[in-house]
Formats: sequence, C-alpha cells, structure tokens
Amino acid sequence: MDFFFIVIISIIASFLTLFSGFGLGTLLLPAMLIILPSQEAVIATAIVHFLNNIFKFMIFGKSCKKDVLIKFGITAILASFVGAKLLVTLANLPPILNYELLGYEKKILPLTFIISLLILIFAIYDLYSVKQNLKFGKNFLPIGGLVSGFLGGLSGHQGAMRSAFLANAGLTKDSFIGTGVTIACLVDMARITVYGLHISSIGKEHIPLMTASCISALLGVFMGKHFLKTVTMEEIQKIVGIGLILLSIALAIGII
Repeated sequence: MDFFFIVIISIIASFLTLFSGFGLGTLLLPAMLIILPSQEAVIATAIVHFLNNIFKFMIFGKSCKKDVLIKFGITAILASFVGAKLLVTLANLPPILNYELLGYEKKILPLTFIISLLILIFAIYDLYSVKQNLKFGKNFLPIGGLVSGFLGGLSGHQGAMRSAFLANAGLTKDSFIGTGVTIACLVDMARITVYGLHISSIGKEHIPLMTASCISALLGVFMGKHFLKTVTMEEIQKIVGIGLILLSIALAIGII
C-alpha cells in the first residue's frame, strides 16, 4: 500500500508544479515525508531535483553567466556542505518530545520539526508572493549564496532565496535560468555527496520506496512538461499553499 501511495503522490506532487506556482522541491518534500523518514525523504527529493535540473542544464546551461556563478556559486556550494552536515547531525538526535494522542504514541523529531518549519515558511513565502518584494543588489551575491546554499543543503529549499538574490544581478531571462540551474546542480551534487558519505542509517526496506518515488516524480515532471504549458492557476495555488501549511504543522508536531 505504501509503495502504491508514494508512486501516486509523487506523480501528483511533481505534476502540480506546472500550475500551482510552487517549485518541485517545495511540493515533493512534504509528499515524501508522509511515507519516508526525514533524511530519506530529503535524499529522495534531492535526487529527483538534481536529475530534473540536469535536463534543464542541458538546455540553458550555455547561458550561464560565469561572473555571477563565481560570486554566488562558490559560497553556495560551501554552505551546502554545512547545511547537509547539519541535516545528518539532526537526523541522529533523540526526539524533542514524546506524547500520546488518542491512544497513539507520537514524537516530535528535531529534523522533521526543522524541515516542517522551513516548508511552512516557504509555503507562506510563495503563497503570498513575498518574493516579488524581496530582491537584493549585486553586492549581496556572496551572502545570497551562503543563505541559499545552506538551506539547500539542509532541506533543499534553495530556489526561492537564489531567485531573490539573482533577480537584480543584471541577467537576461536565459542567463537567469542558465545561471540558476547551474548553481542548483552544483548545490545538489554537493549535498547528495554529503548525504551519501554520512547517512548510513537508511533502512533497506526504504530503498524500494525511495527508488519508486524518484522514478514516479520524474515521470510526473516529464508527463506534465510534455502535455501542458507551465501556468499558475490562482485557485490551485491557494489550495496547494494552504495544504502545505496544514501538512507542515501536522508533520512538525508528529501527527503524521
């Protein structure tokens, strides 16, 4: 049942990116968290995110602006190692709280709580279009790399901050996409490397689920891009955004 559920939910989550206004990682991570433990959910999402970005890089990578890549990308990569290492550390910490709800034992885990909080923050960020008013000048590119890279390493939430810092970097549409996707690929490679080197606690029973979720999510992305044009539908965006907020709260307090 879990296998079938994660296949369906992964396809739906990735498909919704086309008209909800939310990014792949923002939608896919909470979907993964419903079935998989936190660290496995982040890894599975990272792999899907990376593979999806590789295809984007093949199309737009040639438009990457190298000076912006250097100013933003170096600090982003370094910070992503720190964020990924923090994820590994949090994954090994004991529960913050154990409690009983309706006769069932529940627990609040440090990593799940932090990731759920980030999902909540970025759901509100996207839902209320905070990014339209949050833009920084060229001088802040290295700082933007630190913030975006760290969040990318910790939970995968790198896109929103990256876009905010690159928006005023004097990039054309193609160079904005090309530079952004190049940085995203580098950050994904860095964090996946750290996850692979340090996380040895992944249960063998979760590997088939992780594999199925990765393949299903990629299938959803490619199906959607083949049949539909990316368009944001306001009502769907609101419904998905509210759903993410409620889900993040439920995950944070250990109900799910």
